[in-house]
Amino acid sequence: VNDAVPGFGFTDEEGNFAGFDIEFCRVIAAAVLGDPEAVEFRPLTAEQRFTALQSGEIDVLVRNTTYTSSRDGSEGADFVTTTFYDGQGMMVRADSEFQTLEDMQDTAICVLSGTTTELNLATRFGAGDISYEPVPFEDNETLQQAFEEERCDGWTSDKSQLAGVQSTWPDGPEALRILDETFSKEPLGPAVPQGDPQWRDVVNWAVIATIQAEEFGISSENLAEFDSTDDPEIARWLGQESEEEGTVFDPGLGLEPDFNRTVVEQVGNYSEIYDRNVGPDSPLGLERDQNALYTDGGLLYAPPYR
Repeated sequence: VNDAVPGFGFTDEEGNFAGFDIEFCRVIAAAVLGDPEAVEFRPLTAEQRFTALQSGEIDVLVRNTTYTSSRDGSEGADFVTTTFYDGQGMMVRADSEFQTLEDMQDTAICVLSGTTTELNLATRFGAGDISYEPVPFEDNETLQQAFEEERCDGWTSDKSQLAGVQSTWPDGPEALRILDETFSKEPLGPAVPQGDPQWRDVVNWAVIATIQAEEFGISSENLAEFDSTDDPEIARWLGQESEEEGTVFDPGLGLEPDFNRTVVEQVGNYSEIYDRNVGPDSPLGLERDQNALYTDGGLLYAPPYR
């Protein structure tokens, strides 16, 4: 996980891990072990994360990581359902003159090394014939220090991460601006080591459980209302015995038949996780946009559970 991105993966004032990605770790633990607290969090830098996954040091990587072809093909990683659709942007100081990327000719740009962000920066600025000096850092802490010291004119990263940093900026969120342009696609989600298809399936369907719950209108608050549902699809999904067949549906994942229910009961559905960590009423204030359900114009879509 990450421990330095507000809203997604960070440690709070008490030293506890919190955030959107952290909650999906708990989703996986709830589905597999029936206990959302049965997680050992391992903070990793961008450059450490795939080595840790390949070596077996970690079982699953849930650290604002972009799903790409080369990572899928050469990093020993298998990605599952995307949990957050994002895009790269640029953050500058509010009192700067920069309004577009084209205004940033001959500037210094802070960027994390070993990331798609670093490559996208080179591609976009190269295509726009924008001369710049990349200033790479291995972790967010040293990058932020450099930006505070004005060693960089801009800070580029996923827009969600920039919004998180902006929300906790020492001089207040109004001291920074995120430029309008989004210049990449960044589908973020969990990854597991290659070579264990059952584990991939388990992690994948644990994530899907949160999306399907929202589609059904099931949350941690109203879950009990569905215990006597007459909807066969919902009954099957909750692990209830089918009145027609007299059996409990088993998808063959190796999980308890009611794992979906456990996920919602102990962690929540997708909208609950989103809203309390990064949503409009959180410090980040992010609208759902492409992270809304497909029925609301977004990209989230749960495959059939049958």
